[in-house]
Amino acid sequence: MQFQNSKERVLIVDFGSQVTKLIARRIRELGVYSEVITPKEINKLQDYNKVKGIILSGGPSSVTGKKFESIPKKIFSLKIPILGICYGLQLIAKLFGGKIKSSKKKREFGRAYLYKKKNSLLTKNFFKPKKIVWMSHEDAVVKLPKKFKSVGYTKNSKLTIIENTKEKIYGVQFHPEVTHTENGIQIFRNFLFSICKIKKSWNIFSQKTRLINNIRKTVKKNKVICALSGGVDSSVVALLIHQAIKKNLICLMVDTGLMRKNEFKYTYHIFKKKYKLNVKLIEASNIFLNRLKNISNPEKKRKIIGNLFIKIFEKESKKFKNVKFLAQGTLYPDIIESRSSSGSKTSKIKSHHNVGGLPKKMNLKLIEPLKEFFKDEVRVLGDTLGLSKNITNRHPFPGPGLGIRIVGNITKEKIKMLQEADHIYINELKKSKLYNKIWQAYAALLPIKTVGVMGDSRTYEYTCLLRAVTSEDGMTADYYNLPKEFLDKITNKIINNVKGINRIVYDISSKPPSTIELE
Repeated sequence: MQFQNSKERVLIVDFGSQVTKLIARRIRELGVYSEVITPKEINKLQDYNKVKGIILSGGPSSVTGKKFESIPKKIFSLKIPILGICYGLQLIAKLFGGKIKSSKKKREFGRAYLYKKKNSLLTKNFFKPKKIVWMSHEDAVVKLPKKFKSVGYTKNSKLTIIENTKEKIYGVQFHPEVTHTENGIQIFRNFLFSICKIKKSWNIFSQKTRLINNIRKTVKKNKVICALSGGVDSSVVALLIHQAIKKNLICLMVDTGLMRKNEFKYTYHIFKKKYKLNVKLIEASNIFLNRLKNISNPEKKRKIIGNLFIKIFEKESKKFKNVKFLAQGTLYPDIIESRSSSGSKTSKIKSHHNVGGLPKKMNLKLIEPLKEFFKDEVRVLGDTLGLSKNITNRHPFPGPGLGIRIVGNITKEKIKMLQEADHIYINELKKSKLYNKIWQAYAALLPIKTVGVMGDSRTYEYTCLLRAVTSEDGMTADYYNLPKEFLDKITNKIINNVKGINRIVYDISSKPPSTIELE
């Protein structure tokens, strides 16, 4: 594990929760440097210099079984403050002689009301008479460990918050890291500054220099091929690497035929003319469409697209000397939904074309400078690099492009239909000054044809789905409540201008239980 030894830090032990990285995000927001490590890594760790706090994450395992993931008991004797969240709380209780019970009748998922039992440094300025918190557990602590006290409770979890102030060990059953917990950031604020006594030492603006230096050390005199799509992530990666190694960067823009209308031309022009990058265009739309023919399974689509990208990049790399690296704009949410970034038992949700969709054997080594960052942090990095606001403020766009927004089989006819519908939708959002209020918006084409009436004639055409969500980081999201007037206008405009579509639906599902993209 490589630590920034000059910085005080908090270690976050990842037991496999889907939202572990949100803990790291909350710590960063408060100006403190943090590192996510696995239970295996903390078992091997010898040097705790500069470690000012340890947080134990949630996870899918249970401490009620014979075997469960843990950390060495000796860590609790180091006098380093420890905070356990969900599974982390249960692990603390187990190791100190408490009792944990699994109960399907008294499980808690989602919103719960938390009540105060006593004052605590951990909950200072957090409680109201009752507080809404977010739960996700079947197991619960039912017997308090020795020397621990109860701080708060819910209807189904009587020991929701526990503490041992002498040893500076705390535990909460709910998830303060998710936005659904009211003012959950206050729990972290209290833990960091009142209990750990740590100082602020981290901000996203300081990361540019560190990332550029890391790229130089990794790449040395070799060349790098960068997969440049024109989205925020790949654009920031391209500018970072350009500042690090200049002419040894070769940016490839692969036209898969699955991009938004006119987006390719705009992106190529701005990077070639404004930023003076070495950009090469590759026309590959026919190759992608042929390989995707009659493929309806979304996982197969992602893997086909990921494999084709790599093959094209490796083929192009042979035209240059000393190309050893492929750079990608992979972000942390991409990784956590495709596999566990830290090696813990995280559930896989879907493959991303630049993570789970990559082939096992590659001739090029991957370089992913942004894989520990969230989207909003990448936008800030883009600002420090002088990236155009038109790009930094752009909504996320998936690597597989419209390939996963056309549900079912992909054809040229469907791509053209969707490009037009999406173009109208996004432009109208901008005209109505709604675009910047939304985290991500897009149009998708459903594999459903319905009967309609146009000009007294019967139609049998496709259904277009519109989606718009609000989010902080893409890990959780809620639908944006578009005004009825806007929905009326956009429905008429798309149906009247896009031949092949006769019905519009608006998606009002949240994440979870849905994902932001359909596939």
